[in-house]
Amino acid sequence: MSNSSAEPDLDTIVWIREPAQKHLDANDASLRAVRDMIKAGRRQQVVDLLKRWDPVDVMQLLTRLRLKHARKLFQWLPANPSIKVVAELRPEFRSILMEETTLEQFRDILAGLDPEDTTEILNEFPDDVADELIARLPDVEDIATLATYADDTAGRVMARKFVALPEDCSAGEAVSQMREQADRIRKIFTVYVTDANGKLTGTVEVGKLLLAPSETPLREIMNRDVLAVSADTDQEEVLRLARKRDMRTVPVVSGDGHLLGRITPKQLTRIASDEANEDMLLMSGVSAEARADDTVLRIVKGRLPWLLAGLVGASVAATVVGSYEDQLAEAAILAAFIPVTMSMAGNAGLQASAVAVQGIATGALWSGDIFYRLMKEFFAALFNGVIAGIVLGCLVLIASLVVPLEAPLHLALATSLSLVCVTTLAATVGASIPIILDKIGIDPAMAIGVFITSSNDVLGVLIFFLMATTFYLG
Repeated sequence: MSNSSAEPDLDTIVWIREPAQKHLDANDASLRAVRDMIKAGRRQQVVDLLKRWDPVDVMQLLTRLRLKHARKLFQWLPANPSIKVVAELRPEFRSILMEETTLEQFRDILAGLDPEDTTEILNEFPDDVADELIARLPDVEDIATLATYADDTAGRVMARKFVALPEDCSAGEAVSQMREQADRIRKIFTVYVTDANGKLTGTVEVGKLLLAPSETPLREIMNRDVLAVSADTDQEEVLRLARKRDMRTVPVVSGDGHLLGRITPKQLTRIASDEANEDMLLMSGVSAEARADDTVLRIVKGRLPWLLAGLVGASVAATVVGSYEDQLAEAAILAAFIPVTMSMAGNAGLQASAVAVQGIATGALWSGDIFYRLMKEFFAALFNGVIAGIVLGCLVLIASLVVPLEAPLHLALATSLSLVCVTTLAATVGASIPIILDKIGIDPAMAIGVFITSSNDVLGVLIFFLMATTFYLG
């Protein structure tokens, strides 16, 4: 039993960094101590304690407290630790914790962040609140510039702080410039080289710069093979190019080649996480905009279209089954194999489409490699289908020894061949659709959810009855 009247020993209240999606029991005592101090209104003690903690640890504490306690704690924190905590919080937690704080507190917090971080946080607020905050911030021009770029583009997520020097600058002068700007720019991996007009002409890695003689001009040691992206390039394409070229940072240039900013390693990691979460939601038949704290109306709005699309697909499959009503009446045993066929079609299609989407996302699937990949999927699915068909045929024959079945050999042949055809066709469709969607500019992850499942269910049922009519009822 905790005693809220006793003065807690702050040195004994520590936090152990928790792995993702896991809570450590060792932190429970600290959680209770902080909660008791919040209930007792001991603001200064809480502030003194959390100033000693890393912002990530404070963020983890916030997300484990009850919402009303987390809001109060966040209001108690002075601007300096709050700034770092806000930067660590996931968007859904930011919007929940800060919804009752004042505009002045928002301004104090956001004023200490980089413009790109501020812009990202402002995206979580309603438009009227965001506009009011932008008007109060000191870097309003930089924030407004970032806000002009579309969401999920390089211009929206780029950092505007970088080291850019002219070609005739010496290595020694470049090192001095890096030291002068070390406080302004947290981590410098690459120095960008520009011509007299400010256009990007090359890059020099920091390691190479430090090893070069101090009088060496940058033009003699710079890498002229520079891969840059435009500000309107989709962030997923930026990530793909960075992985393909093994780049730690990616420069962003204007249409005429002037350097605008850079995509930092932190931003690349964030893009990878965002894209993975978006693909996961799309593959599950959920809107990419879904959040854990969505209202009932927003949940319905985000999920209902996908559910209705699945309903249409299921209705078409039911219509196909209904059109073979006479065949089912003649041989009711066929109904037992419909779930088997639909399951195999769905699984084969999902497996093939998942591999295709992954290849597209990572850049491993090249245009010249598409036909070869499709042929591999076709023959692999054919081989899997043959094995699955043989297993199913054997099970039918074994079952006929226990349960009386009419023409078991023909039934085994019909079900086995249908499984071979369904598996092969479903995998081919599953591998092809994401590639087609990617070519026409649609996120290929959309193919994995309702679309692939529904289409393969319809094709699977249709093929099954065609085989059954030909080899069992014919």
